[in-house]
Amino acid sequence: MPKQLIEVPNGPKPGGAYSPCLRAGDFIFVAGQGPTNPATGQLAGETIEEQTAQVLENIKTILAAAGASMADVVKSTVHLSDLALFPRYNEVYARYFPDPKPVRTTVGSQLLGILVEIDVIAYVGE
Repeated sequence: MPKQLIEVPNGPKPGGAYSPCLRAGDFIFVAGQGPTNPATGQLAGETIEEQTAQVLENIKTILAAAGASMADVVKSTVHLSDLALFPRYNEVYARYFPDPKPVRTTVGSQLLGILVEIDVIAYVGE
């Protein structure tokens, strides 16, 4: 099955030359999402808690457009602007995923004006 672009009319708009979401077989790939409010296009929140919640709401919206949910996420990659923010980010992150939680990689990264970026892979097979 060829890769399929998932349209997300009410989701965040890509900030570059990439697809926000692709389906390939039984897997859904969501590009790295930042804390942008899709309705305004503006940064949402100043704290790591606010930004993490917005990022995960964006991912939730994108997954829904692909026919998936947070429960279908099997892998996430998280970039934090400062690893000292990990405990506060992790508290919000944990609320968004039911058990068993997805596998995760979290790294410190230079991010442009944001505190957190997350991408995910979801599995929607039998």
